Amino acid sequence: MKRFLKRSAIALLVLLVCVFLALGWYLRTKKVQRDGNASLAGLTAQVQVSYDERGVPHIQAQNEADLYRALGYVHAQDRLFQMEMVRRLASGELSQILGPKLVDMDRLFRTLGLRAFAKDYVVKMDKNSASSQALNAYLDGINQYQSNHPAPLEFDLLHIPKRPFTVEDTIAVSGYMAYSFAAAFRTEPALTAIRDKLGADYLKIFDLDWHPAGVLQTSPALAANDRMTLDKIAQLSQEGIEQLAVPQLEGSNAWVVSGAHTASGKPLLAGDPHIAYSAPAVWYEAQLSSPGFELYGHFQVLNPMALLGHNQQFGWSLTMFQNDDIDLVAEKVNPQNPNQVWVHNQWVEMSSREEIIQVKGAAPIKLVLRKSPHGPIITDAFKDNYGETPIAMWWTFLEADNPVLDAFYELNRADTLAKARTAASKISAPGLNVVWANAKGDIAWWAAAKLVKRPATINPSFILDGTSADADKSAFYDFADNPHEENPARGYIVSANFQPVSPNGVPVPGYYNLYDRGQRLDYLLGQPGMKWDTKNSQALQLDVQTGYVPRVLQSLLPVLRQVLVAPEDKRLFDILSKWDGNYQTNSIAPTLFSQVIYQLAHNVMADKVGTVQFQNLLRTRVLDFAIPRLLADQQSPWWGVSSDPKFDARQAVVLGAWNDSLTHLRQTLGTDSAQWMWGQAHTLTHRHPLGQQAPLDKLFNIGPFAVPGGREVPNNLSGPIGPAPWNVAYGPSTRRLIDFADTSKALGINPVGQSGVLFDAHYNDQAKLFANGIYVNEHTDNADVQAHAHAHLVLQPS
Repeated sequence: MKRFLKRSAIALLVLLVCVFLALGWYLRTKKVQRDGNASLAGLTAQVQVSYDERGVPHIQAQNEADLYRALGYVHAQDRLFQMEMVRRLASGELSQILGPKLVDMDRLFRTLGLRAFAKDYVVKMDKNSASSQALNAYLDGINQYQSNHPAPLEFDLLHIPKRPFTVEDTIAVSGYMAYSFAAAFRTEPALTAIRDKLGADYLKIFDLDWHPAGVLQTSPALAANDRMTLDKIAQLSQEGIEQLAVPQLEGSNAWVVSGAHTASGKPLLAGDPHIAYSAPAVWYEAQLSSPGFELYGHFQVLNPMALLGHNQQFGWSLTMFQNDDIDLVAEKVNPQNPNQVWVHNQWVEMSSREEIIQVKGAAPIKLVLRKSPHGPIITDAFKDNYGETPIAMWWTFLEADNPVLDAFYELNRADTLAKARTAASKISAPGLNVVWANAKGDIAWWAAAKLVKRPATINPSFILDGTSADADKSAFYDFADNPHEENPARGYIVSANFQPVSPNGVPVPGYYNLYDRGQRLDYLLGQPGMKWDTKNSQALQLDVQTGYVPRVLQSLLPVLRQVLVAPEDKRLFDILSKWDGNYQTNSIAPTLFSQVIYQLAHNVMADKVGTVQFQNLLRTRVLDFAIPRLLADQQSPWWGVSSDPKFDARQAVVLGAWNDSLTHLRQTLGTDSAQWMWGQAHTLTHRHPLGQQAPLDKLFNIGPFAVPGGREVPNNLSGPIGPAPWNVAYGPSTRRLIDFADTSKALGINPVGQSGVLFDAHYNDQAKLFANGIYVNEHTDNADVQAHAHAHLVLQPS
C-alpha cells in the first residue's frame, strides 16, 4: 500500500510538472517579442524599434509607409485583443463570441448603423491620400502580426476566429468613440420623461433654457411603452459598455500657458483626457521617426494617427467639446402604411435594410432596420418593447462630411498656427477641443466640430417632433463661428468641458460638465506673478478641490442645522460644515458628502421618475447642476408634502436623506465613523473584459487602489453619482506636461501599462505610480532613447 501511494504521489508530481511545463510553453508562445529580428512583408528597408523601460516603442524608419506598417505590427503585439473587442462592439458582433447576453448590445449598435456607415464612407475615401496610405500600411502591419503569430490568450478562451482588420473597422470604431460620450441618449429621454410625467415645474432645477412656447406646444408626449424603449437604450448606452471594460470618453482637462507666464519663457502644454478605465488602458504610446517627420504620440486602437502628441516644435491635447450633436426625433407613422412617416406635410417612405446577428450557442437573429429622413429608427433595436412612436436619431457623425483621418494626419504635422487651425476645422464629430502650442510661442484652442443650425424656437434637450419643422437642420455653421482663442492677452487658455462662448454669438447647446472644475483651474492659472513649470503644473493636475461643494453646502447646511439634534449627528455635521471641498484620501467629509448627495437625489426623484429612469439620470450631467438648485428652492415640487408637522417638506426630505446615508455608511463601511475615510470608500480598479467574474477578476483586473480626487475636481477620478463604496469609473487617461523650452523632459504616465498581454512585464507596471500621482519621462531625444533602451527589435523586409 505504501509503495502504491508513493508511486501515485510520484505520478501526480510528474503530471503536475508536465502541466506546469506545458502551461509555461503555452504562455511563452503569447509573449511579446521586443528583442531580436522579425520579418515584415512590404517593408522597403529595415525598421529599428527600441523599447524603453516602460515598453514604449521608439520606431525609426526610412519612409512613412514603413513607419506606419511597423507601428501596426508593434501595436498588435501588445493590444490585439483590445482591437478585436472594440471593432466587434462598434459593428455589433459581440454576441458571436460572448453569447445571447450581448444580443441587446449588438442590436443597439446595428441600429446606430456604424458598420453600414463605414462601408459607404470607405467607398468615398480618397485611396491615394496620405492618410489613407498610412492607414492601409498600419492595418497591414496588424494583419501580418495576427496571421503569423499565435492568437492572444483571450482569443483561445473565447474561441475567437482570426479575421483581417479593415479600413471599415477603423471608421466604425471612430463612430463608437464619437457615440461613447453622446450624452443625449441618457439625458433627452430622462428630461422628456420628467416633462411628460411630472410637468414643466419639475424641470426648473435642471438649469435648462426652457422655452414653453417653443417646446411644450410642439414637442410630442410619449406613451409609457415608448419611454420604456428609450430607457433601455439609455441603460445599454452606459451599463453594457462599462461591463465590457472598453474605453468610453467622459470629459477632460487641458490648458496651455504662454511663455510670458512660464519659468522657461516658452509655452507649456498640459493635458489629461478623462476616459473610462480599463485593462488595457485606452492609450498606446509610441515615438515615430522618419525623414522629415518625428512625433511622440498617444494612439488608440486601429488608428495610425496620434490623437495626442508632441515633438520639439509643437504639441496638442484634446478635451471633449460636449456639444449636442444628436437629436432624438419622434416620428408619426402612417396608419395605412407602417413604412411611411409624416414629414413636411406629406407621407415619406422609410428605407430599410436587413442584418443578421450571429449568436454563440443560439440561432441567428434577423433585424430589419429602418431609416427615416431624420435618421435611423433606433427603437427598431428592441421590437419586443416597441411602443407606438418610432424614435429616429439625427447625428452629425452620420450626416456631415467627416474627414477625421485627414484632420489628425495633418494635426500630427501642424507646426504652425495656420496648419493646426486648418486641421482642427476638418473635425466634424465627435466634437473635440484642440488645445495646441508651438515652440515659437503661439498658443491656441479650437472647439472643433460641425455645429448644426437648429430652429431658434426649439430646445434640443428634449425629443423633437418629426412632423414639424422643429426637427429640420438647415445647414452647418462656418468653422469661424466655433468657439476658439488664438494667443489671448491673458496668456493662458483652459479647456475643461464647460460651456464655451462663440465669438459670433452662435448658440452652442450641449451637455456640458459643471463649470466648477474649469473655474478652479482658471483661478489657479490666473494667480498674479505665477511662473509655471512642469513641477508646479503637476500639483495643478493633481488638485482635488472644487467650488461645487461650497455651492451645495450653502443651502444644505442651514437645513441640516435646523433638523439635527443627536450628538453624533451634530459631530458629523461639524465635520461637513468645516470642509473646504478637498477630496483627500484621509478625509471623512467627502465620504459623507457624496453619500448624502446620492441619498438626497434618490429620496427626491427615484419614486417619481421610476427606478430605470433614475439610474439613467444618475449618469447625466444635468443632475450635477440640479442638486444645488433644488436645495436652494424651498418651494420646488420635488420636495412633495411633509407628513411630519414639525418639518416642512424640504426639511423632512433632507433629514430622511441624512438618516438613510448614515445607515448605509454604517452597513457598508462600519459603525465607527472614523473608518469612513475617502481612501477606504473610493478606489480604482482597472477592469478587463474577462475580469467581470470571479476568479478571472483576480487574474486580469488591476487594483484596487485607494485614490484621492472625485467628481468634477481637476484630478477627476470619478464615476456616476451613487451610494458608497465608490468604484472609480473614469478619470485622467494619461497626464502629460510638455515645456517647449526642452521637450526631451516631457512628462507623462499610463494608468496601467503599455501592454494588454497578461503576465507581460508592462501589463500593470505603471498602475501604482499612476494611483500615487507619479510622473515618468517621455523619452524623445535619440541619445536619451538609447540610454533607456531595454530591448531592440529589428523589423526586416521579408
